[in-house]
Amino acid sequence: MTATTPPALPAAHAGPRTPGRLARLWRGRPGDAPWVRPAFLGLLAVTTGLYLWNLSASGYANSFYSAAVQAGSESWKAFFFGSLDAANAITVDKPPAALWPMALSVRLFGLGSWQILLPEVLMGTATVAVLYAAVRRRFGAGAGLLAGVVLALTPVAALMFRFNNPDALLALLMTVAAYAVLRALERVEGSTKWLVAAGVAFGFAFLTKTLQAFLILPPLALVYAVCSPARPLKRCGQLGLAGLALLVSGGWWVALVELWPAASRPYVGGSQDNSFLELTFGYNGLGRINGDEVGSVGGGGGPGGGQGGRWGETGLLRMFNDSIGGQISWLLPAALLLLLAGLVVTRRAPRTDTARAAFLVWGGSLLMTLGVFSFMAGIFHEYYTVALAPYLAALIGMGAAVLWEERTRFAASAALAVAAGVTAWWGWTLLARTPDHLPWLRWAVLGGGAVAALALLAAGRADRRLGLAAAGLGLAAGLAGPFAYTLETLSTGHQGSIVTAGPAGAGFGGRGPGGGFPGGEFPGGGRGTDGGRGPDGNGQRTDGGGGAGGVQPPNGTQPPNGFPGGFPGGGQGQAQGQPPTGGQMPGLGERGGMGGGGGTGGLLNGAAVGAEARAKLLQDADAYTWAAAAIGAQNAAGYQLATEKPVMAIGGFNGSDPSPTLAQFQRYVAEGRVHYFIGGGGMGGGGMGGGSGITAWVQENFTSTTVGGTTFYDLTSEK
Repeated sequence: MTATTPPALPAAHAGPRTPGRLARLWRGRPGDAPWVRPAFLGLLAVTTGLYLWNLSASGYANSFYSAAVQAGSESWKAFFFGSLDAANAITVDKPPAALWPMALSVRLFGLGSWQILLPEVLMGTATVAVLYAAVRRRFGAGAGLLAGVVLALTPVAALMFRFNNPDALLALLMTVAAYAVLRALERVEGSTKWLVAAGVAFGFAFLTKTLQAFLILPPLALVYAVCSPARPLKRCGQLGLAGLALLVSGGWWVALVELWPAASRPYVGGSQDNSFLELTFGYNGLGRINGDEVGSVGGGGGPGGGQGGRWGETGLLRMFNDSIGGQISWLLPAALLLLLAGLVVTRRAPRTDTARAAFLVWGGSLLMTLGVFSFMAGIFHEYYTVALAPYLAALIGMGAAVLWEERTRFAASAALAVAAGVTAWWGWTLLARTPDHLPWLRWAVLGGGAVAALALLAAGRADRRLGLAAAGLGLAAGLAGPFAYTLETLSTGHQGSIVTAGPAGAGFGGRGPGGGFPGGEFPGGGRGTDGGRGPDGNGQRTDGGGGAGGVQPPNGTQPPNGFPGGFPGGGQGQAQGQPPTGGQMPGLGERGGMGGGGGTGGLLNGAAVGAEARAKLLQDADAYTWAAAAIGAQNAAGYQLATEKPVMAIGGFNGSDPSPTLAQFQRYVAEGRVHYFIGGGGMGGGGMGGGSGITAWVQENFTSTTVGGTTFYDLTSEK
């Protein structure tokens, strides 16, 4: 593994007949074995089929983003800014690039679950394809296929490539960036265009999820600066051009937003001063690292890391803990071991060796992202770990290929054996965390992995067929656990802002309607009573239910130490196992915690809107700029998606953004631009920031009526 360039491709055979396009598509490159292209196309077909299966079970998935997609499909201005409603009151708390493919799909084919989520599935397939192409160029088709299979079967990848959060597009663009850098490292000729392509990928990744896009930028730039075959001065110039491409591709939108008169554009959601730059470097930037997130859930509370932190315990083992381990870590120990093995095998290679550069690119990306995720004290959700999946999968494919090639050396066969054994043991450990889900599987994984590890020790001296059998058994044992979790993920709908892959207990919340918080806990709160999930994926409880605007739970008790006036956006509490409706929440447990994985109404998922409420909002809706206004974006999203009419999200996602102010809202009402105010929503039912003042003013001055358990205030009818 010391060649400095990828293997040369054989020239096409001369002959009187040239294969047609379909034949070339199926046959692949002239030098490929007959099985290579069909296997690759089969991988893409199976990945797409798996991800499409049961897709509509997730409905609108994250209603927060689905509402913005609906708005963008109705208004090009909302499309450009990423507004939450077509009347452009406020934006989502991210740049809009991830919304654009979904909004175009809805504009073309109408509003629906498939129209929103199909682009995400295609992004997943594209990510598998790009990863395969990146790995196979240097390590062969087998390595590329293995990397693609590992990525497709990673539980959190199966979750997020069927969900409408920005992470699917981010994973695709980061994989494209790594691929482009690897192409630039192959030779001097053409390297500049590939490096510029990487810069463009980084720029659009920034427009997808701001500064998270730059996590792997330092290792990729450093690897190119050190390992490129170009002269040092040219390398510096190329990196400068790539940086310029990044600045242009990511900065054009930022410049337009910052220069656009604030009075004629929507408020920048998630910011406290209507500035995208403040959002980028504050709430979505350093605040994620140090935990000082003004505008977040309980924002501005300072660092939340370490034991008992707001978003879970930080540290080196964070990716292996009870909530995150089942999402991403199945093959993580093996990936780290194979990274080390690959660097050892290529240690004597020339500076420009492309095999070592590939290990440095993918390994550096994995380690950088892993380090930040492990120690960040701010908002951290389990599904963020999908960013690790392509890097991990690449290392598995490359490392296995390198060690297999070197298997005649005992050190290489021993490394393969250790990787198989550790993976089987860790799979056994993870499966033990969900003992009721396929209880036999953990022992099959452990036994199969142990046999494979012992057989791989002799792989270099054994017959090739026996070695392949041992490798196949080890691979099957290693992938059995994530495959089982992936199938469970595909069979279940996921809704809300916090979702997790796998069976109940594999991660925090996210299964079934509404999502949920870690292990039945709200950030900073305690564990809910009877915090397990019921058969429908909702949490069960023994007493205590969230209430909207002070509505009592069924047994007449208030949620102990819960939110004032009830849980955000919640309706009346429910009996055990019932799905949330009308913004309701299944069971607020002890110390304000949440029982299991159910949703939290207006904070974590859009409210379910009944026919009566929908009809009321549609009445004369076209005569108003906004059919209604509600505290919190998720609360507003449910009504907007039900009616396809603009609903103003007061205070943005958490109800904590200072938009609109009380004076602005009073002016909108005086001008007859808002028809109804919907009670409840936001933190504590009344919102934070300007939302609390607006709620009090509305309650004091306008008449109310209850429709389908929801309170409506008619803003055209004063008391």
